Amino acid sequence: MRVFTGALLIHHGFEKLNDINNFADAFVRPLHLPFPVTLSYIAAGSEIGGSWLLILGLGTRLGACAILGTMSVAIYHAIVTSGFNIYLLELLALYFSSAFSIILLGPGMFSADYLIKEIFKSNPNFIFSIFTHQQTSKTESFSKRESSKSVKQKKSFDFPFTNFLSS
Repeated sequence: MRVFTGALLIHHGFEKLNDINNFADAFVRPLHLPFPVTLSYIAAGSEIGGSWLLILGLGTRLGACAILGTMSVAIYHAIVTSGFNIYLLELLALYFSSAFSIILLGPGMFSADYLIKEIFKSNPNFIFSIFTHQQTSKTESFSKRESSKSVKQKKSFDFPFTNFLSS
């Protein structure tokens, strides 16, 4: 679901970038929001960036939140300007519900988030091991004493964004 949502939504962001002033005039200015061109760039960026995050499965929930925010404003615009027109709302509602489902369910096993989570689950000292291999021989004896003291501390390290990246 996340790959299809990202792949189908990404072109909407590129269409906005093709004529950003037209998009700002047609969609942002009628809502009387400040800085319409800036907000148009933010909308296009969230659709493009959020779509890439969904496709790659990297920071999936963050990408889905960006898409959810953009779709919320788009749904609000459609209702304010055209009333409850199902033909205008159906695609927006599908993107909204897809992004909301991805936020709730997570990225799944075939994602970069899952790989990152598994790496930190199997080797919680992964980050510390990168830095400890770069020590010089002059401080080796000192670092061995310190590392023997801090090994107990390192074992309790848990990657803080594990719950955000993947369920």
